[in-house]
Amino acid sequence: MKFLLNVEQVFEALLLQEDTDHDKKITKDDLGPKKFVLVDENTKEEQIIEGTYHLSNLLQELAVLKENEEIFGEVDLNYIQENPVERISRKIKEDYWEELTRTIDKKGLKLIIEDVKTSNEVATLYVSEKDSQGVAYFKELEKELKNIEVVVMPSVISEDYVATLDHKPGILALALQKKVYSLQGVPFVVPGGRFNEMYGWDSYFIGVGLLIDGKLDKAIAIAENFKYQILHYGKILNANRSYYLTRTQPPLYSSLLVAIAKEGNVSQDWLQSHLETVILEYNTVWMVQGNRLTPTGLNRYKADGVGMPFEVEPGHFDDVLEPYAIRYNLPIREFEKHYLARTITNPELDLYFVHDRSMRESGHDTTNRLINTCANLNSVDVNSFLYKYEKDIESLIRDYFEGSFTAGNIIYTPEEWETKADFRKKKMNELCWNETAGMYFDYDFVNQKQFPFEAASTFFPLWAGLCDNHQAQNLVDNALPLFMKMGGITGSTQNSWLESDPNAPQRQWDYPFGWAPHQMLLWEGLLKYDYKDKAQEMVYRWLWLITKNAVEYNGTIPEKFDLETSSHKVFAEYGNVGTEFDYIAKEGFGWVNASYQHGLQILDGKLIEELNQLTSPDLLFG
Repeated sequence: MKFLLNVEQVFEALLLQEDTDHDKKITKDDLGPKKFVLVDENTKEEQIIEGTYHLSNLLQELAVLKENEEIFGEVDLNYIQENPVERISRKIKEDYWEELTRTIDKKGLKLIIEDVKTSNEVATLYVSEKDSQGVAYFKELEKELKNIEVVVMPSVISEDYVATLDHKPGILALALQKKVYSLQGVPFVVPGGRFNEMYGWDSYFIGVGLLIDGKLDKAIAIAENFKYQILHYGKILNANRSYYLTRTQPPLYSSLLVAIAKEGNVSQDWLQSHLETVILEYNTVWMVQGNRLTPTGLNRYKADGVGMPFEVEPGHFDDVLEPYAIRYNLPIREFEKHYLARTITNPELDLYFVHDRSMRESGHDTTNRLINTCANLNSVDVNSFLYKYEKDIESLIRDYFEGSFTAGNIIYTPEEWETKADFRKKKMNELCWNETAGMYFDYDFVNQKQFPFEAASTFFPLWAGLCDNHQAQNLVDNALPLFMKMGGITGSTQNSWLESDPNAPQRQWDYPFGWAPHQMLLWEGLLKYDYKDKAQEMVYRWLWLITKNAVEYNGTIPEKFDLETSSHKVFAEYGNVGTEFDYIAKEGFGWVNASYQHGLQILDGKLIEELNQLTSPDLLFG
């Protein structure tokens, strides 16, 4: 049933009555009557819209009509009354993925260069000289677009070279593809908000959501841009900005490749080219002794670069810099200026930032687990991901290449990748598994001891299939209750959070915050070891949290949640992306969108009905 409305008139009246805190949203915090009468312009028929959720839906539908500059427009009452689960899922599939899609080309650069990170009037685009097609394309574009400068980078990108780019930070080119009449950028999907570039591990989880929603072309495009980054920048980047050239991200390329291959719609040549690149990344990024490979035979995160990372907000490191500023008898800003310029150097502080940069490579920026120690750790997360690489490469060679695969003039067999995986599993059991605690801990290979910080990464071996059944049961029975809150699992346990430095800032990857990738990896791990009921419960808890916040806060889908309060209102470093918008949430947040679609694939019909009613998880599961 549709109502014809005077769009501007109804929009203003609705806001005046219901948006009492004037934040351009209708939420549970507003104190209006929560009851609004719609009158059809033609028939004069009336319809009462009641409650925060339905009123916010009305506001969103009116906002779309306003954007389309419709003076009189039809509002579909089915959309106003739509069940929340169906509405959230529909908007992710139909709207949010497209809103989050970007390209590095003539059409797409406008969105990128208008980003808040572009401080100069003329934006800088960096392209590798190895990409001759890209260099020619973007140099021509530079002549046409007056607000962009194209800089060609050398084939070999050193730490020293990257340091010279900090005075002129910019975006990095990604892959181009030939279309009928022109070259176009291979698309990628950004997380959202201020994260307006292609992020490493975000892109894998986003890819999972895209495949569920039938957007295979976009998932393939992510893989193409992974491949491009490895071939032109030497690694899958933290993100495609100049100051991220010194660090990679958690290795999940093989998992995306396996997921795409299972769709069965890619050619053998395509799969071969990507498997070659996966193996290249494995060998050159992860398995170089002394860099990310350590004497134990296990891996670590180890970013390059010296000193403070470029991208943090002013004042972020004040608690770290203050003691040094006092030692050098300088105001903190003056000391920071000298340290950044390297007119003052300090080996102890430099080492702190080796760990800090490496922590940012892990994707967990920041957590007390990795502060001032990351590069010393054979972390559970990176070794779980690399075990999965080894098992994925083994299965891809066996299932798609008849047991033999040639890359770089080397013939690979499934058996040798199985041997690599078995070795990693043995070393992780030896160094990272703690039988007493019933969980995995990072191993400090410098001090030769486990680092007993209880983090959600303890569940990553479940996802990777690395555990035996005894270890899996320990993780489910003993570890999981320590992390579980009403809305999912926290980034760390409360105990580990309490035992950390009381003067440190609230770290966003620690207790009490909950993140989509932790939930998704846990669900897959539980299913892999046949804990189906527990998987249903954990999916329900997280989807309940997302649905509840969207219902109560005008469709908000944020980057993360506070699981202590079951809220998107987060008080920690960096705030919470995805919560700032006017009238209508247009894009959600990449991996949270994906987690919603993924969770709905797992959840049974009865629990979806309960989710639509926002039934408390504690009522259902105790």
